[in-house]
Amino acid sequence: MCGIVGYLGPSQNSVQIVLEGLRRLEYRGYDSAGVSFLDEHDHLQNYKKAGKLDNLKMELIGKNVIARTCIGHTRWATHGGVTDENAHPHFNETLSIIHNGIIENANEIKKELMGHGVKFKSETDSESFLELTTFELKNGKPILEAIADSFKRIHGNSAFVILYPKTGEIFAIKRGAPLVCGINEITSEALVSSDPYALAGIVHKLYFPEDEVIVHLSGANKNLVNFYELKDLKKTTRYLSKKQDMSVEVSEKGEYEHFMLKEIHEQPGLIRNLTQYYFVGEGREALEKVAHYKPDRIYLSACGTAAYAGLVIRDFLEGINRIPATVELASEFRYRDPILKSGDVGIFVSQSGETADTLAAQSLCKKAGVKTLSIVNVDGSTLYRDCDDNLLIRAGIEIGVASTKAFTQQALTGRLMSAAMAGDLKDEAKKMKLTGKFALLAERIDHLLVKSEIIKTVAEAIYNKKGFFYTGRGVYFPLALEGALKLKEIAYVHAEGYAAGELKHGPIALIDEEMVNIALVGPELFEKTVSNIQEIKARKGIIVSIGPRNNEELMGLSDYYIPLDFDGLDELSPLYVNVVNQLLAYYMAKFKGTDIDKPRNLAKSVTVE
Repeated sequence: MCGIVGYLGPSQNSVQIVLEGLRRLEYRGYDSAGVSFLDEHDHLQNYKKAGKLDNLKMELIGKNVIARTCIGHTRWATHGGVTDENAHPHFNETLSIIHNGIIENANEIKKELMGHGVKFKSETDSESFLELTTFELKNGKPILEAIADSFKRIHGNSAFVILYPKTGEIFAIKRGAPLVCGINEITSEALVSSDPYALAGIVHKLYFPEDEVIVHLSGANKNLVNFYELKDLKKTTRYLSKKQDMSVEVSEKGEYEHFMLKEIHEQPGLIRNLTQYYFVGEGREALEKVAHYKPDRIYLSACGTAAYAGLVIRDFLEGINRIPATVELASEFRYRDPILKSGDVGIFVSQSGETADTLAAQSLCKKAGVKTLSIVNVDGSTLYRDCDDNLLIRAGIEIGVASTKAFTQQALTGRLMSAAMAGDLKDEAKKMKLTGKFALLAERIDHLLVKSEIIKTVAEAIYNKKGFFYTGRGVYFPLALEGALKLKEIAYVHAEGYAAGELKHGPIALIDEEMVNIALVGPELFEKTVSNIQEIKARKGIIVSIGPRNNEELMGLSDYYIPLDFDGLDELSPLYVNVVNQLLAYYMAKFKGTDIDKPRNLAKSVTVE
């Protein structure tokens, strides 16, 4: 969940390099931020502040900071309140550490160390690893052994980066949490982070270590980075290496006020590129592998927005392929002892590929002998490495915490998967037809974005209302869930998504003149959906309809009407409707004055259970 960055190299500007990395990763946590570095006299310096990264930068203004080694952290709080003391790094006279994850037996370790006279400064679980490693060092163990023995003691999923002031070296290790390192052999720079986006524009090569591999960065080592097995401290090759090809520009807002708005506007181009990539480009081989799948049943597992994308994919698989498919919340899947058979396929949907619950669900399927496939954004992520096969969604970096373009790309990648499983890769006419449909969707979204003032006007009229019910039937029901989630995430208002026919089974009791029904109305099941709108209208609810253009019945029922052109989109229509949801949430949040890209209490990648 937290953002971690470490730098070691010849540059005397290491603190600024780390701060830039943290800026790119602030979407992973913005409760507090801090840095530790060795100054020109090799003295350990530490600065940390509660609140956003700008607070830390203010603290550093006017300081003459010269450093070649630095580690930094942006925090999403789990153990302990949001205070300067609980901010990372945690340090003493021997070590400084930053941490992403949870140490489940932290209290047990703290109690043991307190018996040896160790005093703790914070309420965090992270400090227990700092003091445990320090204790091992004071008992005469070398640094590598002290880190290994300490890591073996802790329970739970975690990633640590450790700065050892005595030698100026940086070490890192992880279990079930994201960690990546990279090198620039030309400039002799080495970096480590929780996310490859922090390293873009600096390193040429990336390494993704497996669990329980110790990473060692050393300016004195011609290899810049070495990897050791936790169990015996011998060198290992248990890591994935790949060229770093990410552009720095992708992490900039450009002309847009918010990353979320930029990412909404990126969708048409991404949609157009997806069929090119999978039908004639590098992705063809991956899609051809999936074409051979003949599952008895499919389990789609994901969390949050990705789970709602899974619902859209389920409708493709059942409606087009006639394969039984269920969507399972990853956080619940493994705890209900699911019945898994060898003829099943598990599909895991994720933006980051590092979501703890999704990884655990994938592990469960793998142990049961079920074939696993990821629909994921990050090439080289843990989910990508652990699955048998992978389909990349090709969304590029998504900075906004509230997912927009990743949802669209996940669902559309699922549609291409469905086409492959139906045998359409062998039929040029079917491929051309689907490519045309993707292009039409991109074109319709382009038109929608140009005319977004209509949506902005509706948002201004309703943003202060008491509550919001998103409703949809059939293929639009998942979009009702996703639309409500977007509004909750960034506008901090009460919103719920319902199957339209379920309102009369309880929720309609909440309807009054201050409640808004955002009705998602497609050509499918039109009459039934309109009937549900009439039930709300009769009880004085405010109606915002998103539906077919030039429909007089819908216009007459609605207080606010957002017309859409569904012609030719067929099964892709829900993805068109959802862009209205995204813009509506964006503008309502803007009118409310909330922090759209960094909503309170949320972080982009949930790497703890």
